[in-house]
Amino acid sequence: MKNIIIVTGGAGFVGSNLIDLLLRKTKFRIISLDNYSSGSKKNHIKNKRVRYLNCHTKNISKKLGSEKKKINAIFHFGEFARIYQSFLLMNRCIDSNTIGSNEVFNFCMKNKIKLIYSATSASLGNKGNDKNLSPYSFTKAKNLELLNNLKKWFNFKFEIIYFYNVYGPKQICSGKMATVIGIFEDHFKKKLPLPIVKPGNQSRRFTHIQDTVRTCFKAWKLNKCRHYSISSKKEYSILKVAKMFKTKIKYLLARPGERYASALTNMNLSNKVYREHGKIDLSTYIKNFIKNNTRQ
Repeated sequence: MKNIIIVTGGAGFVGSNLIDLLLRKTKFRIISLDNYSSGSKKNHIKNKRVRYLNCHTKNISKKLGSEKKKINAIFHFGEFARIYQSFLLMNRCIDSNTIGSNEVFNFCMKNKIKLIYSATSASLGNKGNDKNLSPYSFTKAKNLELLNNLKKWFNFKFEIIYFYNVYGPKQICSGKMATVIGIFEDHFKKKLPLPIVKPGNQSRRFTHIQDTVRTCFKAWKLNKCRHYSISSKKEYSILKVAKMFKTKIKYLLARPGERYASALTNMNLSNKVYREHGKIDLSTYIKNFIKNNTRQ
């Protein structure tokens, strides 16, 4: 009986929120596979149906070999997921996104396990040209090419979910792997100016974590072998978002890999992208955050 779901990166931002949803919506046992490079034990959920393993994805076959016949699906979220930081930590990015992900793909194919893979809008924007903007976007774009070839060569079954600047509970708020909204929240609480990378008019479709994991769950349940994108209908510039916090801002020098628009194109993929839109509005979220953090 296939009664186990694997979540790579299960101690991270997206993975931990997905595990919470799976616990509420299913009766499956869940195993988190995380090497804690950016994940945290603070995100562990105390539930007898969840088991946390400290393991790099490149060792997935060794770690889960005894469970392979019981695995229903693998949600693969355990990759290096920052653009600018991939210049600073390129070997770590490749180790995770190329070597580790290849092992996950092979493990799924060999054992006929359904894969749900988190892709990124960062690798497909600007008519596909953004795939070469950074080591991160390059590795993610190559993984999409590989998966589509595996589908042609071996009839490999998978779902693809394109993420757009996810924010919300359990996001990383400080350090090299912090998210934009997380950084703004952290600086607001500390009464520090919000840092904006020049020029500030870079646009993003910020999407709440609940909307993101809801789409991942939907893709798994429908089991249609499709490509999905989950984003907000509204597009905001980084500067406009910072101004929503109604506090001081400071500009940082432009940095390599910076995208100026958050756009999804098919990039010659032979798959239709089913577009999902988030229900939670960023401006309302920020208003509530400010209200909850400025009480006397």
